[in-house]
Amino acid sequence: MPLRRAAKVFIYSVAAAALGCFAAGATHWQSSDVLHFICYLGVAMLASVLKVTLPGIDGTMSVNFLFILLGVMEMSLGETLLLGAAAVVMQCYWKPAKRLHPIHFIFNISQLTAASTATYAVYHGASTTIFQGKQQPLALMAAAITYFLFNTAAMSVVISLTEQKRASRVWKQCYFWSFPYYLMGAGITEAVRQLDRTVGWQTSLLLMPAVYIIYRSYRLYLGKLETEKQHVEAMAGLHLRTIEALALAIEAKDHTTHDHLQRVNVYAMEIAHEMGLTYEQKEALRAGALLHDIGKLAVPEHIISKPGKLTPEEFEKMKIHPVVGAEILEQVQFPYPVVPIVRSHHEKWDGTGYPDGLKGEEIPIGARILSTVDCLDALATDRQYRRALPLDEAMRRVADDAGKAFDPKVVEILQRRYVELERMAAAQPREERATLSTELRVERGAAPAAGFAADTAVRGSHQPDFLSSIAAARREAQTLFELTHHLGNSLRLDETLLILAESVRKLVPHDAIAIYLLKEKRLRPEFVSGENSRLFLSLEIPLGQGLSGWVAHNRKPILNGNPSVEPGYLNDPAKFSTLRSAVAVPLEGANGVLGVLTLYGAQADAFSSDHLRVLLAISSKLGLAIENALKYRLAETSATTDYLTGLLNARSLFQELESEMGRCRREKKKLQLLVCDLNGFKAINDRFGHMDGNRLLRTFAERLKETCRGYDCVARMGGDEFVIAAPGLPTENVPELALRIEEIAHQAGIAICSEDLLSASLGSACFPEDGATAEELLSEADRRMYVAKQRHYAEINASSGAEQRRAEEQAYA
Repeated sequence: MPLRRAAKVFIYSVAAAALGCFAAGATHWQSSDVLHFICYLGVAMLASVLKVTLPGIDGTMSVNFLFILLGVMEMSLGETLLLGAAAVVMQCYWKPAKRLHPIHFIFNISQLTAASTATYAVYHGASTTIFQGKQQPLALMAAAITYFLFNTAAMSVVISLTEQKRASRVWKQCYFWSFPYYLMGAGITEAVRQLDRTVGWQTSLLLMPAVYIIYRSYRLYLGKLETEKQHVEAMAGLHLRTIEALALAIEAKDHTTHDHLQRVNVYAMEIAHEMGLTYEQKEALRAGALLHDIGKLAVPEHIISKPGKLTPEEFEKMKIHPVVGAEILEQVQFPYPVVPIVRSHHEKWDGTGYPDGLKGEEIPIGARILSTVDCLDALATDRQYRRALPLDEAMRRVADDAGKAFDPKVVEILQRRYVELERMAAAQPREERATLSTELRVERGAAPAAGFAADTAVRGSHQPDFLSSIAAARREAQTLFELTHHLGNSLRLDETLLILAESVRKLVPHDAIAIYLLKEKRLRPEFVSGENSRLFLSLEIPLGQGLSGWVAHNRKPILNGNPSVEPGYLNDPAKFSTLRSAVAVPLEGANGVLGVLTLYGAQADAFSSDHLRVLLAISSKLGLAIENALKYRLAETSATTDYLTGLLNARSLFQELESEMGRCRREKKKLQLLVCDLNGFKAINDRFGHMDGNRLLRTFAERLKETCRGYDCVARMGGDEFVIAAPGLPTENVPELALRIEEIAHQAGIAICSEDLLSASLGSACFPEDGATAEELLSEADRRMYVAKQRHYAEINASSGAEQRRAEEQAYA
């Protein structure tokens, strides 16, 4: 992790103090026994090789502090500092785990120099002034404590400034455990001093194995710590994966929350850091930002994904999600207070929130932060019931609610930093189960932020009197009767939809109408009229998406939804829709949903519950009428169209041919008729099967239709025989068309069979030269086709005979 500026300032301050200490040691340098100093220096450097990795931080520790204490007692300040510096160099550069940055080395040698100087001053000061040459062990104990405090405190401060953790927490977690070893080291140092006085310093070197014993005890203890740390990390990883799994469960329920969770987490954690929250509060907020909507698992999906305002009953169901979310998370037993954040993230600063009506600082600080950033992100992203607002506009709306819905302090920070936070967010790449309160009625919460679904129409500002109500009821009954009567008079789909549209206009005033039919899991407009009709005609709405897609998927109506959420309706954010509300009902037939009837209004909340009641009353009749019209259209199409290729069938061919011949007769034009038969098709059927044979016919028919002109008549007579009627085509162009058709047959065979097995034989006839009626013309073209077919097989037989003769000649050669 790169050092922050404050950490660098601290390091350079310690380095400046260390330079002063070195200057003082060098100025008063003295060495009473050079050999003594050199031996201790060598042993200290060897002891520095015996280093252990500290838990929780990126650093090492050695037992060279023993020689610092020996130097403090038996050597001058300059010798002690030089001994310590040499030991640090050895510790830092002897087989390092990774390359050490120069500023880290500067800090290591500087903080040891400062700690050694302070230890030296405490020991000699205590020996001469407090103990007056007596109680030397106590003076040594004070020196050891001083060295421990100076050494570990400096390291803790640097880590605190770099990682923005509390220095006291770092000191307790990473260094306090080593305090007994410093006291043990002081005892060993006192033993060495006593040996020095009795038998000489050379003999005292025999106690150096004690250094290795201390090193081994360090290694064993830290090995145990490392094992426990790995266990804790594994549990923390499991805990994090549990949170992520729960967050994924929320995303599976509410697809709009995927980016929402990540953005809210970034915003919330940055604000928490600026407000100075504790480590526990930050961790609780981090989990709460991911899991605050987990209670939506207990809310029906059609309510969560509803692309419109909620009804009072739906909002009551939605209000349980903070309570259910808290109950779910109580089973997880988080080590920090996540549950209160999840339960209270819909509370408001003025006490009008839910579920508990908390106000002001009664609301947990994490919930106050979460509710603010959650609202900003919700306003600035697309939702089922409305389009996203620009981020600046969303921030203004949040700021307007400061002191009412949100904590003013949180809003102030968010307003100051929301642009920066948005950039940061964009750069981010228990066994017993509790019974959930899914049937709970939450008493708090007057209305959702978007308001309830309107129960009265905006059209007209006054309440009608009883006479107008009676007249309206009579008109409604008359229109319903006429609609029911007229729907049975026509089986054509376009006429049925036109009758429907005219009747609905009398019953429910609207500015645009769209009738979508379900085809291959997509709603496609079959009838559109009114404002923005061209836009609606271009829509293809996936099942379950947008306003109409939601209605079809859930088989539920929607009142006063937002038209702009229809997929593809406003792809350009700069466009503005004049349609502000919509009412939609599903159209169902005997076998399920056929489509959706959607009315759009230019005013907000343009439709009333009475309008919805009328549409629901006629929707079943409309669904059956449309289903009958669709069946009729299918039957009509089947009577004139070949079921396999989609081309005209033989019956339709004769009708079209007679019509085209009559027109050519009046206009004195020619008509070319080509009959095409596929050579080798039976062999393909026998070898590859009828399914591949059908695929080949469809492929050939599609390419044949594409090759012919738009007004040419292309038909399948049956089997592998096709007919093309080309009015106005010059006779000299017929051979060119025939060649193109032969190439189509050749390519279709390769595409389906991966072999050159298919060809085409063609015969042509010209009206009026070759026949005056359709039968005569077809007969002549058919005869010429069979002549070409016989010629084709004769060529094949001749080629096969020649090859056989060549093979026999080679065999006898």
